Amino acid sequence: MTVLRTAADALVETLAREGVDRVFCVPGESYLAVLDALGRHGGIEVIACRHEAGAANMAEAHAKLTGRAGVCMVTRGPGATHASVGLHTARQDSTPMILFIGQVARSDRGREAFQEVDYRAFFGPITKWADEIDDPRRMEELVSRAFSVAGSGRMGPVALALPEDMLHEPSPPISAARACVSDMALSATVLAEIEKALSGAQRPLLILGGSGWRADGRAAIARFAAQNDLSTLLSFRRKDLLDNDAPHFVGDLGLGPNPKLIARVKQADLLICLGARLGENPTQGYTLFERAETAERLIHIHPEPEELNRVWPARLAAACDVNGAAAGLAGLNVPVSWGDWRAQARSDYEAWTAPISVSGAVNMSEVIAHLNEALPVDAIFTNGAGNYAAWLHRFVRHRAGGRQLAPTSGAMGYGVPAGIAAKLAYPDRMVVSLAGDGCFLMTGQELATAVQYGANLVIIVVDNGSYGTIRMHQERHYPGRVVGTDLKNPDFAAYAASFGAFSVKVERTEDFPAALAAACAAGRPALIHLITDVENIAPGRTIADLRKG
Repeated sequence: MTVLRTAADALVETLAREGVDRVFCVPGESYLAVLDALGRHGGIEVIACRHEAGAANMAEAHAKLTGRAGVCMVTRGPGATHASVGLHTARQDSTPMILFIGQVARSDRGREAFQEVDYRAFFGPITKWADEIDDPRRMEELVSRAFSVAGSGRMGPVALALPEDMLHEPSPPISAARACVSDMALSATVLAEIEKALSGAQRPLLILGGSGWRADGRAAIARFAAQNDLSTLLSFRRKDLLDNDAPHFVGDLGLGPNPKLIARVKQADLLICLGARLGENPTQGYTLFERAETAERLIHIHPEPEELNRVWPARLAAACDVNGAAAGLAGLNVPVSWGDWRAQARSDYEAWTAPISVSGAVNMSEVIAHLNEALPVDAIFTNGAGNYAAWLHRFVRHRAGGRQLAPTSGAMGYGVPAGIAAKLAYPDRMVVSLAGDGCFLMTGQELATAVQYGANLVIIVVDNGSYGTIRMHQERHYPGRVVGTDLKNPDFAAYAASFGAFSVKVERTEDFPAALAAACAAGRPALIHLITDVENIAPGRTIADLRKG
């Protein structure tokens, strides 16, 4: 039987041309034609997830790890709104991602048809571009544009709605051309100004962040930092951009940072910021700088011109791709006069990341220290949001690029789907996903997806019986008045076993190494149920201390 070449075929062919090898979805009747085309054409793996939030988070994590736009497909209405959490993370994390949404038939629009939503209006504020493809003849054009928009400037998400009747209509053959975004370079004038500023500095700092980093860009910026002995710090949840064992790495900015690092940033007479937006979390609620100060000492390089001088006026601002900028900076070599400044900053970092004492039977700082020792240098760590993540971010040592998948959006439920996406993308690398008890149950059903597709990651559920971050704020502002933050949890080990995963419960620090070894050797998805004490609410903080003020 001859199959008519449709807009659904054009969509799938365009995805293949753009290098898409995997899509994450929850199937829906509104885009059955696309699912059928994916099956007929082959070459693109379809990962069917158990919730649209899981699918969207997997697509975002896949993009963050591979550098290629992640693709998610969902049905209209509830499917699209469930997926919005992944779009929001992609926006805040500057991650290239495309969400395709099945839509009601064109003839039914405007009637509040079954599950109808105006996606241009709904997704417009949290995407780089949201649109609806009405004409099957423009399928290739608009999908190609979506890849270009998602991957250029400040990277981010695109949402495209697909009316179900349009998907069945004829569409012309696609072209061979694919979206291509080339690197930008810093001009000779800008590089000369940076060299001049460095030559006159006594206490310079290099701040790295943002997305779009490739291995060559990370290597180039590492050379720039090393040859100029520059104290280098990383923005919130971008800790894998630089080898944490490098002597010029001095810490990261984010939630609960080293107070000595914050003081050092305030003392710096030159700040070279590449890739980071310098948003709320890394600037400690926009209190780390004064605008008059940044106008004198900030050199800001970012791929999106609109981000420059948006909050912080800069002494010098340049719109440039991070990899192109890193290549230019690597050619600068100035006389170094700040060796002691850098050495003391590194010493402060070493002290800050040494394991600390806790009152409970499980010491999370020692658990993370063991992960540093036991796992390969290219192991991938993922997490969602919660105070458990503060232990990971403070004490983990990232020694190779592409090891951290963590939402700067602060989205709970991210870690498990991100870990599944990571293991599917790199099956030979160790993947460890940390999740709090509250965080895990938001997307824990994706264990079924992990088992179905053989994504043999290790999940560590840190269970303190509480929404820990909110409990911490609650105790700080309303000491002893606990409302809505206590949790009664299931037996997470039994829960995981019901999916066919390996599982083990750990209640003492000394039992963790054996549990980790068994989980890593299980040959199937594994979960470690780690029981912790809510009293140790965050690194160096207890509930008793919070109640004292």
